[in-house]
Amino acid sequence: MGTLGVIIGNRGFFPDRLCDSGRKEILRALGNSGIEAVILPETARKFGSVESMEDAQQCADLFRQNADRVDGILVTLPNFGDERAVANAIRWSGLEVPVLVQAFNDDPKSMTIRDRRDSFCGKMSVCNNLRQYGIPFTLTRLHTVNPDNRSFEQDLADFMVTCRVLKGLKNLRIGALGSRPPNFTTVRYSEKLLERAGISVETLDLYELFGWVDKMKDGDAPVQAKLTEINNYVTTQHVPQAALMKMAKFGVAVDAWMKQTRLDATAVQCWTAMEEFFGVVPCTVMSMMSNMLVSSACETDIMGTVAMVAMAKGSGKPSALVDWNNNYGDDPDKGVIFHCSNLPKDLFVNTGKSKPAMDYQAIIAGTVGKENTYGTVVGRVKASPFTYLRVSTDDAGGRIRAYIGEGALTNDPLSTFGGYGVVKIPNFQKLLAHICENGFEHHVAVNPSSVALGVKEALTKYLGWEVYHHA
Repeated sequence: MGTLGVIIGNRGFFPDRLCDSGRKEILRALGNSGIEAVILPETARKFGSVESMEDAQQCADLFRQNADRVDGILVTLPNFGDERAVANAIRWSGLEVPVLVQAFNDDPKSMTIRDRRDSFCGKMSVCNNLRQYGIPFTLTRLHTVNPDNRSFEQDLADFMVTCRVLKGLKNLRIGALGSRPPNFTTVRYSEKLLERAGISVETLDLYELFGWVDKMKDGDAPVQAKLTEINNYVTTQHVPQAALMKMAKFGVAVDAWMKQTRLDATAVQCWTAMEEFFGVVPCTVMSMMSNMLVSSACETDIMGTVAMVAMAKGSGKPSALVDWNNNYGDDPDKGVIFHCSNLPKDLFVNTGKSKPAMDYQAIIAGTVGKENTYGTVVGRVKASPFTYLRVSTDDAGGRIRAYIGEGALTNDPLSTFGGYGVVKIPNFQKLLAHICENGFEHHVAVNPSSVALGVKEALTKYLGWEVYHHA
């Protein structure tokens, strides 16, 4: 699940036993959520709480020594807490990770000097100082909440999503394989704005990759291994062997390129040069990568890849890039999502005759020939809750912006080709109007999870992107 650095805030006017009991409660809650803790030992002053400058330095040193493990920082206030010590511990640690601030409830029946916490008030002072220090932080749903409360359990889950997203996007390296298709000016983006956000793009011309492929022999061990991997991934019984061999060589070349240039994800020029001059579509190879959480977007949509990665990191499940493609009858809150497709197979219905299979790309087969378009993964997306996200660069405004929300993939009847599904989104027409009025692309990344709050927090609070949350 992850690891949090834990700061127990303390103030000497309050009984130390609150830090003792608070420590036990917060560690129990973290353990129940599968989260490890980096925390000062109980043998440190006042049960490992942080109050003095000495405490703050000791805590900062501990966090810095465990920097490779710490995904985020949890500030817990069993009493008022010393706001300067908390802020100093975070600043001196040098960690640039998300911070969650939690404060304990007081019991109105126990408001004596021995029992009163005043965490309600202390949380405001801690947040005030964090803001002064320029340290962004996340709040719990309730101003004060005990660690055993269900609300705090959800706060932790959302916060860990935020931590994983931020960690996943930090120093992200995306490979752009080929130029964008000429007719897809919609997927233009600013590479410089991404670089400023810590996301790098490495480009490679298709000509160069095809040159590597031409040097491979059918019997090469990596090619045969990739061929086996493809055949084990989806049903390929109706696909010509020559097409499968091309896909295998393409996959080996992409793997080598990604390893050599330390890439984390890709966006691929999937038509029509690929089909006209190589003779297959790259969809299955891309599907396999996305299914392993190595996101790969079609039509060289780099910003689509960014959105796919954000949600895959946040949920631990594969993302897909799809089109907002069709209305669904007269229901204003339903629509059809579709792609040709390179959707990861874990998103598909996978029972009986509904198992995903490899086929040809029906849309462009009439232009370049059916025999040159084998390699798509076709099937229906299974019913589940889902999160959708689109990230875009606003080059004129010099900013990165996005929209995010949640809905449901449904079982509504639909028979078509490619990879497809029916979605239901509350107030869908308002979202569609927002997309059109703000010039967002028709592509959207989807993920079979409910992680919108955690992803949004990472993109807005910690990356400074402008995000519309459709809810």
